[in-house]
Amino acid sequence: MITFDSLTLKVWLEQNEAFLTDARVQKIQQPTRRDFVFSLRNKGEAKKLYININPQYHHVCFMSKSNEEKRLITIPFKPPMFCMLLRKYLENARITHVNQPEFERILEFYFETYNELSEKIYICLAVELMGKHSNIILYNYDTNMILGCAHNVGAEKSREREMAGGLPYVYPSGRPKNWYTNENSFASQKSSDINSVIDDYYAEWMFEDKFQRLKDNCKQIVSSKLKKDKNSLKKIEARLAKEVNSDKYRLYGDLIMANLYNLKDYVKSVSVYDYENNKEINIELDDTMGLKDNANNFYKMYNKLKTSVTKLSEQADHLRAQIEYYEQILYSIEIAKSIDDFQEIRSELEPETKIKHDSKSAIKPLEFEIEGCKVYVGRNNRQNDYIVSKLSRDEDFWFHTKDCAGSHVLLRCTEPSEKLIFECAKLAKEYSKGKESSKVGVIYTKRKFIKKPPGANLGYVTYKCEQEIIV
Repeated sequence: MITFDSLTLKVWLEQNEAFLTDARVQKIQQPTRRDFVFSLRNKGEAKKLYININPQYHHVCFMSKSNEEKRLITIPFKPPMFCMLLRKYLENARITHVNQPEFERILEFYFETYNELSEKIYICLAVELMGKHSNIILYNYDTNMILGCAHNVGAEKSREREMAGGLPYVYPSGRPKNWYTNENSFASQKSSDINSVIDDYYAEWMFEDKFQRLKDNCKQIVSSKLKKDKNSLKKIEARLAKEVNSDKYRLYGDLIMANLYNLKDYVKSVSVYDYENNKEINIELDDTMGLKDNANNFYKMYNKLKTSVTKLSEQADHLRAQIEYYEQILYSIEIAKSIDDFQEIRSELEPETKIKHDSKSAIKPLEFEIEGCKVYVGRNNRQNDYIVSKLSRDEDFWFHTKDCAGSHVLLRCTEPSEKLIFECAKLAKEYSKGKESSKVGVIYTKRKFIKKPPGANLGYVTYKCEQEIIV
């Protein structure tokens, strides 16, 4: 990664100093603890100055509209305290001049503004772009007293240079003796518009970083739920294995009732002939009760276990459906290519969260054209559901990998050729977890044989009259 060095800052300032000088601050925003947006206006032109003090990608530049979207900037409902302090002193203030102390990675903005008593005061905003020590400090230039910092630095963090409101502002110790630069410096590119180079590079890098973290976060949420359901299913299947033999209690009751005439009451056990399995068996009894009462107890145990098995089986079926659903979501996360894809997945995982969707960016599955016919492929459960519920017609053909998480594929054609069916089956394999497998079964049927059960998860369907192709 290219780091933002002092020579880069020097070149950037030389190219943008004319706009910054006499610019007026119209708006200040702080999307996170480490990035700031200053809306500036000068000479009839408006620009957004972006300052980032994250140790990984500390930099300063003017943002383009497209790169602002790449940076995934979302303004919080309640601005942080430091943002409120900046607004108090700097909104509508004019930048008198800007400065970079020689050889330093520090950018200083000097403002002329007024205090509560309408007295003119001079404020300096020092932006220090120094890796893990990056910070933004607002101080009174007349008194040299700090008004506030993006990050306060106490004695436990630095004995040499504490920074907090009420303390004097001093430069970092160990001043460099020449311009700091690295092998891949932006300044070495000799660009006439170094701002665009910096803006494009960091916007792309930040997007990739945030995209990967968003992907990992979604995977962690789904994997946690998947693990929980798999453990629950394992426990239920273990209980079912123990309780599945409930029929023996019904048999015990039947054998006792059938042999009442030749057995005695109030005994610890009886020996009877098991006519179902053609063998003699011994049945343990409660000797405080008669034979009929013991038989009724066995019938009660049978009915209780039978009900328990029914409920456990229903729970097991529900968990299997949930596991299949979460595995499908994991697959959707793996193939997600954009933030919109994750927004759709997130809205599915957190239905109570109100996520605003741009009307222009409606749910759009992948679209192909094969032999003049339209083919649609869903990239997540919302798109799969949209394909089945909105796009499809009764005579269309639906494809999906067998026993494998994957995309729904819809072929809009009433009489497809064998070649076209095989091409769609290949698409179904390509957009599934079985992509790397040597052989995958793909089922297909007409849309009219597809049904979505009431209350089923997004993307879940049942089908009949299906055929299978091995791809």
